[in-house]
Amino acid sequence: MSKGEHLGELEEIILMITASLIDDAYAVSVMDELKASTGRSINVSAVHSVMKRLEKKGFLQSHVGGSTNERGGRSKRIYSITAAGKKTLQESMNLRVNLYQRIPGFTLNNAGL
Repeated sequence: MSKGEHLGELEEIILMITASLIDDAYAVSVMDELKASTGRSINVSAVHSVMKRLEKKGFLQSHVGGSTNERGGRSKRIYSITAAGKKTLQESMNLRVNLYQRIPGFTLNNAGL
């Protein structure tokens, strides 16, 4: 992974959440899932910023969804993970598992996985 492809912790978490939400990944849903999954609260503009950065890196793609009544007729930007994003998450997971396996007495089973 080159320097431009490196993921920060928040980027990685948001990329994973976006991938898990499939067709319902937009800033508010990602923000809500981030809070539910990690207990971390960040504002929607911070989520937008990270998602745009991930899109610029080629890890996400987006399109504008249809307008809805609950949004006052405004549309929302829907994100999905790209093949490059999936590859990056796989590489990140492989690296972490490899490093965890090097810790004496530490197994993925006793880590609750």
